[in-house]
Amino acid sequence: MISRRKIKYAVSPSLRQYLYHFDRLREIPLVYDDLTRFAGSMPYEDPRGKETLWLTVFYPQELMLELRPKLTKIYAELKIGGDTDLHEHLTVDRIDFGEFGNSRPFRIRITNLYNDNSDYFYVKQADASRIYGLELEHILSPNRINYLVNGNTLIEEHIAGVPGDVFLKNHLPRPELNKVRIAKEFTKFNERCFIRLLGDMRSVNYVVDITPDFEEVQYRVRPIDFDQQSYERRGKIYLAYRFDSNRAVTKLAFDVLNRKTIDQYVAEERSQMTRRAKVENARLRALLGIMRREELAPREHVTSLAQDLEKFHGTDVFHDCQTMGELTAAHVSLMLDL
Repeated sequence: MISRRKIKYAVSPSLRQYLYHFDRLREIPLVYDDLTRFAGSMPYEDPRGKETLWLTVFYPQELMLELRPKLTKIYAELKIGGDTDLHEHLTVDRIDFGEFGNSRPFRIRITNLYNDNSDYFYVKQADASRIYGLELEHILSPNRINYLVNGNTLIEEHIAGVPGDVFLKNHLPRPELNKVRIAKEFTKFNERCFIRLLGDMRSVNYVVDITPDFEEVQYRVRPIDFDQQSYERRGKIYLAYRFDSNRAVTKLAFDVLNRKTIDQYVAEERSQMTRRAKVENARLRALLGIMRREELAPREHVTSLAQDLEKFHGTDVFHDCQTMGELTAAHVSLMLDL
């Protein structure tokens, strides 16, 4: 069972030094606490008029006058390196609050006044395990991740795609869907998350990026929630196909892929992750070296997960692991043969 509220872990001096070295630490305004001072809210409705879990929040005029230039500055820092001459035409169009998440995120909608084009970014509470999740995604997945940290404020770029629950409901039943391709991608996504121990990949915690190709449509499943990086105590939490909300796509995968094909896709993903790990060898070693020394979950979670992984792999290499960082490093090393 997934913990209702994950314990928040502070960003250590060693991790901050790592973030500074790789240009993740920036002197951006510390706005998270100010954003919590909203005066009112209303449920946010999607373009179809359906209520979501987000709340659109409103601020006193004097506070909004302070927040607007800070938020546009953050967006410019995230996107164009902070060039002040290039963000004067940007405005904060809307602020939404996610009361549902461990990170209690704020979603900021930025609009270009010249062409009315909008983009988003997220303001969250900085948490060590979430940052490790973002970094491991950046290093080991085919996706690049753009985020910034300062103090207790974490800024994340919006990851575009169809929300997983919406995709499974509205896209999966369509007759034109390439069933084999989405089954292949979900199989690879499941493997990526398990290898680097990213948990809780329910359908609301990933998106599906749909890209028309010259003959067919390509799919890529991308996580958007990194709260449960190396935290939960049960091994099955790190397997996306074990969640009830993913049952439809799991059934599809077993229907259209035979065992040899599944094994082929798993081997492909491991091979690709191994190449990425070798290319980013110094960065990955530095990250895991810091992660090994930090407390990222209760001790009983480490013991329980070590036992589950030993049963799964039929090995005792996790027996002496004292932290989730040691478990993660050992698991990545075992599965990628590093």
